[in-house]
Amino acid sequence: MKRGAFWIHLGLLLIAAALFLSAYNEMESHEARNSAQQVIAQMCQTLPTETAAETEAPTIPEYLLDAEREMPVLSQWDYPALKVAPCRYSGSLYQDNLIICAHNYASHFGKIKNLRVGDTAIFTDMDENVVSFQLAAQETIQPEDLEAMEAGDWDLTLFTCTVGGQSRVTVRFVREDP
Repeated sequence: MKRGAFWIHLGLLLIAAALFLSAYNEMESHEARNSAQQVIAQMCQTLPTETAAETEAPTIPEYLLDAEREMPVLSQWDYPALKVAPCRYSGSLYQDNLIICAHNYASHFGKIKNLRVGDTAIFTDMDENVVSFQLAAQETIQPEDLEAMEAGDWDLTLFTCTVGGQSRVTVRFVREDP
């Protein structure tokens, strides 16, 4: 009888721990969404406004003229920055080798696993250059396999951890013709 009570109490304790972890993860996701919205609002305030002359004639984006230029980024990736928003892991939009990482929050890359080959991603940089990409491949990579993350000739790579952090969901894109 004592043994049965022990298992019941242990089961209840595990259920309580699971509920606590679920609530904590939901709170983290909510905080990340709010932080990202604040950063976006601040960025929008710093973007230049279009003049009538700029809207009349299309110009060649500077990134097409100078692929070696530095990519303006909000931040390089680190764990505190990842709590706020997706971050540039390596590469550049202008050199067709950009890798972006993010947490598996619903407001970041939480739905990346639902993307399918042929889906389109649209990337807008700080200079308001818009580039379209088409999903070409999806793979699962071990977290310590850095070579696999940077391998291949992909124009854009997005990745996030799986639930539990055992591996990385990785989607690879090629640039669509302008």
